[in-house]
Amino acid sequence: MTNFILSAATFLFFLLSSPPSTTAAAKITPVFDINGRPLQTGSTYYILPVIRGRGGGLTMTPINTTQSCPLYVAQENHEVSNGLPLKIYPVNPNEKRVPLGGDVNIVFDAASICVQSTGWMLAFDEATGKQHVATGGTIGNPGVDTLSNWFRIEKAGSGMYDYKVSFCPGVCIFCAVMCGDVGVFIGEDGTRFLGLTDRPLLVKFKKA
Repeated sequence: MTNFILSAATFLFFLLSSPPSTTAAAKITPVFDINGRPLQTGSTYYILPVIRGRGGGLTMTPINTTQSCPLYVAQENHEVSNGLPLKIYPVNPNEKRVPLGGDVNIVFDAASICVQSTGWMLAFDEATGKQHVATGGTIGNPGVDTLSNWFRIEKAGSGMYDYKVSFCPGVCIFCAVMCGDVGVFIGEDGTRFLGLTDRPLLVKFKKA
């Protein structure tokens, strides 16, 4: 009887002192596409509006007719257009799935007329006083120098696979960050630019 008690106590000690499994600790909730499949790192997707009738997928465009570069992120005018395909890269380069609420780089998988990357970044426009989503962002290298290049995909809306994109990077622990949701504001020519707004653009992801 004594040996049984000692064996049980020994088992309990090792059970409590053992670290959690790596698999359990590393488990994340992924973002899903419209077919219920997890978004894969480096695969191409279209980012489409949940609410139709107010523009289509996403594209790159100049901010006005007199300035051809840099290019800014905007919606296509026609709701039937999927726009340009994009790739998403988590802050952890070993992550195979795009994590919900994690820091990610978002990159257009398309050629650009400008000599710069097609990665997203937040850029302040002095003419309008607004924070636009522009291209030219650095991919990877998380830290203070790339703070404006990191976005998050968060659950939003009533649909099972409805999301929003937000800006609230966690790649710099000592940086003061102005967080906000990515929504739409209308340019002078009617272009639906993406930037930080009070109302997020609800989006869904479609495999390209």
